[in-house]
Amino acid sequence: MPSPEIFKFASADEISTALDHFIAQASHDAIARSGRFTVTLSGGSLPKVLAAKLKSNTTVEWSKWHVFFADERCVPHDHDDSNYLLAKQQLLDSVPIPANQVHPINPALVNDRHAAAKDYVQQLKSVFGEELPSFDVNLLGIGPDGHCCSLFPGHPLLDVKDTWVASLDDSPKPPPSRITLTYPVINNADTNVFVVTGEGKADVFHQIIDLKEPLPSGRVQAKRRLIWFVDNGAAGKLKASTLKYSL
Repeated sequence: MPSPEIFKFASADEISTALDHFIAQASHDAIARSGRFTVTLSGGSLPKVLAAKLKSNTTVEWSKWHVFFADERCVPHDHDDSNYLLAKQQLLDSVPIPANQVHPINPALVNDRHAAAKDYVQQLKSVFGEELPSFDVNLLGIGPDGHCCSLFPGHPLLDVKDTWVASLDDSPKPPPSRITLTYPVINNADTNVFVVTGEGKADVFHQIIDLKEPLPSGRVQAKRRLIWFVDNGAAGKLKASTLKYSL
C-alpha cells in the first residue's frame, strides 16, 4: 500500500496549475501504455479546480478518455444536484471527449436506485470487461465529515465488497438517493488523487492524516500512488510533512 503523498499549495489556483500538469502527464502515460485513459470525477469543488487550466490544454488526447463518476445523485442530468451536470458545465462541454466515452448515470433509472447501480456496473463492464475495474486515476474530494464519494461515516456501504457499485437512499447529505463506487473499485485504481481546499476541511484533513482516524476518506488506498493536493487553508492544522509539486 503506497504512503500518502501530500502536496501543499498556496491557493486553489495553484492546485489547478498542478492538476493540469499531473493529469496531462497521467493521461499521456496511460494512453502510451494501454491506448486509453480511464478517470473518475467527483462533485463538490473538484470539477471547477480541475477544469480551470486543464480545459485549455491542447496536448491532451481527449479522444482517448473514458470518464466515469465516483458517485452520483439519483437525479436527472439537468438537475442542480447532478455531479454530471457540474462536470459538464465546468469541463466536459469544453473538451472533445466522444459522448459515448462519458458515462453518467442512466437518466431513465434515477427513480430506481437499485436499477441505476446495476446499470452502472454494466457501463463499467463495457470498458473494463469482467475484471475488477482499475482506473488510471480517481479524482476524489472529502466532505467535512470525512465522507468520500457517497461513502459516509458509520454507513453499511463502507463494508460492501461484493459489488462494484452500490446504492443508498439515506444519504445524510441531500439528496438522499445516490449510487457510488465501492472500496474494491476505488482502491484498485492505479492512482487516487484527493483535492482538498479551504479552511472548512482543515479539521477533517488533520483527523485523517495526523490522527489516522478511520473515516471513509482515510480508508482509500491505491495500487501505486495515493496523492493529496491541498491548499494552505485545508492544511492549516496538519502536522505531517508535505511536498512541493514540481511542474
